[in-house]
Amino acid sequence: MAIAVRRIGGEKSWFCHLHRFFSTSTENAASSISDIEGEFKSLCSAGRIKEAFKTYNAEIWTDQHLFSYLIQSFIPKKSLLIAKQLHSLAITSGYYFKDKFVRNHLLNMYFKMGEIQEAIAFFNAMPMRNIMSHNILINGHVQHGDLESAIKMFDEMPERNVATWNAMVSGLIQFEFNENGLFLFREMHELGFLPDEFTLGSVLRGCAGLRASYAGKQVHAHVLKYGYEFNLVVGSSLAHMYMKSGSLGEGEKVIKAMPMRNVVAWNTLIAGNAQNGHFEGVLDLYNMMKMSGLRPDKITLVSVISSSAELATLFQGQQIHAEAIKAGANSAVAVLSSLISMYSKCGCLEDSMKVLLDCEHPDAVLWSSMIAAYGFHGRGEEAVHLFEQMEQEGVEGNDVTFLSLLYACSHNGLKEKGMGFFKLMVEKYELKPRLKHYTCVVDLLGRSGCLDEAEAMIRSMPLEADVVIWKTLLSACRIHRNADMATRTAEEILRLNPQDSATYVLLSNIHASAKRWKDVSKLRTTMRDRNIKKEPGVSWLEVKNRVFQFSMGDKSHPMSEEIDLYLKELMEEMKLRGYVPDTATVFHDTDSEEKENSLVNHSEKLAIAFGLMNIPPGLPIRVMKNLRICSDCHVAIKLISDIHNREIIVRDTSRFHHFKHGKCSCGDYW
Repeated sequence: MAIAVRRIGGEKSWFCHLHRFFSTSTENAASSISDIEGEFKSLCSAGRIKEAFKTYNAEIWTDQHLFSYLIQSFIPKKSLLIAKQLHSLAITSGYYFKDKFVRNHLLNMYFKMGEIQEAIAFFNAMPMRNIMSHNILINGHVQHGDLESAIKMFDEMPERNVATWNAMVSGLIQFEFNENGLFLFREMHELGFLPDEFTLGSVLRGCAGLRASYAGKQVHAHVLKYGYEFNLVVGSSLAHMYMKSGSLGEGEKVIKAMPMRNVVAWNTLIAGNAQNGHFEGVLDLYNMMKMSGLRPDKITLVSVISSSAELATLFQGQQIHAEAIKAGANSAVAVLSSLISMYSKCGCLEDSMKVLLDCEHPDAVLWSSMIAAYGFHGRGEEAVHLFEQMEQEGVEGNDVTFLSLLYACSHNGLKEKGMGFFKLMVEKYELKPRLKHYTCVVDLLGRSGCLDEAEAMIRSMPLEADVVIWKTLLSACRIHRNADMATRTAEEILRLNPQDSATYVLLSNIHASAKRWKDVSKLRTTMRDRNIKKEPGVSWLEVKNRVFQFSMGDKSHPMSEEIDLYLKELMEEMKLRGYVPDTATVFHDTDSEEKENSLVNHSEKLAIAFGLMNIPPGLPIRVMKNLRICSDCHVAIKLISDIHNREIIVRDTSRFHHFKHGKCSCGDYW
């Protein structure tokens, strides 16, 4: 207690003597005003503010620039007591009345310290205001989430400059009112205000948010017209706009044309490749960035870790984790969340949990990431337990937390708990469900066999149904072999997206299971007429730090013949244990031998055979697949795990499947 009193007393006593210091004449060795300003700023930047004040107190009294810099130096301390003392000194010294810059720096100080009401009161009491005063107020309102007050101030301003327009345009776009931001930019241009790098950067971010490449190209013309094509801020924003709009090549051209690249430019290039699914390219760019001598920051690391997660390249991910620790970025929430996801997607759930436990004060983002990881691995009970632990720690769940919980419950048959969480989310936490939440509930009901209830929810929810939620119901129809509802559901999907190949395949499988070969033939004819092709199944795995990819019918692998022979022997051994190929999943009306041969060559079976041949006994085999695993492969892999006494982990588009001792972690809810 005594220490606290002395600290507070020390702060007060120092400021009580400020005026005395102002009026004391001291000598200094600086030979010019610029030298004094430079030395004063250097001391302040180094955190030696008291020393700077004592050394140059006479100059502060006569040079308002030094006083203004003193105000700026104290902003990071966020002390209202200091702010009030500086405010008082500005009045007693006369700066407050005679210098507009000092007044504006004081106004900015109150806003930057988060003292909103003090700032507004200061603004209202100012003897004279200029455009900068109004601009500071607009920026202050925007920074503190009060867009309505910012717009009101903007509308009431008698005079504006480019900075005023910039503040309002960037504010609208920051709050995702992208169209309004673009309209305001057009109005600004029509009134004769020339855009600068800040205007163009903001407007390009608005175009990216709308994925409006046509509008973006028009802004690109302004960039060229006003000579900002090589500006790092504008160039990065322009590239981001193209990449977010799906034009990765155009975005890369912009970055490559820049005479030099900073970390922001590299991050734009890396993130653009990640957003467009070019994950191998992300890792190549990351290595090139390091070779150029630039140090990756947390934004870089998030993109690269996320790409490693999508590729499931565990060794690469572990290396990047080590680099994040070395760079001191491993404490950033975004990086930690990406690491939890990366280890989870590589099948290393224990490592994901270690990342969470190593964090001293995990927030809702990290808890939610871990809950999602448990759900993705089919460990619904652990996900529920983790949420209960999160609540005990006093961390409040958000909409992402509940999305992860609903997903975990749906993939583990926890219908009652899932519906309870949906109710808890709405009633206790007062969170408004998004379409993704309704999709999880439909999945939960559908997997539990409540198909009518699931369809009723889609048709009665307050949001417009999309393709994803209807496809979720269609998958449930496949599980429970409800051909009539499947046909009705497929019609809804194809009405929204007539080219959705997965819907044709799912419906064909359902008809094939029911031996409705005429319906299967009709669907195949429709696909052929509309030039719709089934997405080929691709599986891959990492062996000795190299990634090997497999697809059905592809004989390009150098070990192709050995793999085929090994699989045939494996199938014979499986049949001795009671394996019967599930030919109902093949929707070609061909003989049993052809269907069986088709099943043997599924990409995940090829990858697993290669893994068994090349990964030492005792180590798990981790396989990734771009499509849902079929029922035949699911049964086959259970048997293979038992025959070879190996843990086989398969990640498909839906979830992880852990096969061990002839069983799968997902039970009957895969």
